[in-house]
Amino acid sequence: MRPLVIVGPSGVGKGTLIAMLQREFPDKFGFSVSHTTRGPRPGEVNGVHYNFVDKQAMERDIANGKFLEHAHVHQNIYGTSFAAVKSVTKAGKICLLDIDVQGAELVKKSGMDAAYVFIAPPSMEELERRLRGRGTEAEDAVLKRLENARTEMKSKDVAGFYDAVIVNDDVDKAYMALKEVIERHVDSRPALSTDQLLTRYGPVAFGIACAIAIAARVFMNGGKL
Repeated sequence: MRPLVIVGPSGVGKGTLIAMLQREFPDKFGFSVSHTTRGPRPGEVNGVHYNFVDKQAMERDIANGKFLEHAHVHQNIYGTSFAAVKSVTKAGKICLLDIDVQGAELVKKSGMDAAYVFIAPPSMEELERRLRGRGTEAEDAVLKRLENARTEMKSKDVAGFYDAVIVNDDVDKAYMALKEVIERHVDSRPALSTDQLLTRYGPVAFGIACAIAIAARVFMNGGKL
């Protein structure tokens, strides 16, 4: 089973879809909690929604190679640590990553054999309505997110980058589409041989690929290797 990378602009509903997966399949999926240097919004819990960290500390960990991917977004840093991914695979679960386009590009370059899904809004007007409806950010922050969203939307048309593009115009329909993608591209993915893993991943990402493969085997066999 492959990790699932979920990409899309801020406000498109990625978090909602991930939460739906975890509620329906609590023993199957685990969320890789990202790190960020921004402050928490009302209701956000450290270690659950994000790992909220000091900017200097995160920059130091990035320089020390502790992050699978990271990106500068809205004057803050967001990233996925190797430790966060490993904690999910150790639990024998499919790892879910909620990252932006920059992060997805870096994960691709790492060689990790993941499935990639882009969640798109039905229109930019609807995305703006959702962002403003959150009521958590100042006007300049909303405008910046909309500007970035227009750039991110272009990536969904890059041939071969995503396994699927899902338009979230109705959350229940989008959720059903996401589960179909998982069935085709995650659950049914044939295992790669050791030589294929070494060739595809290289020495850096090979350890992660092995951890994912072992965790998947344990999960499918009721906790036994």
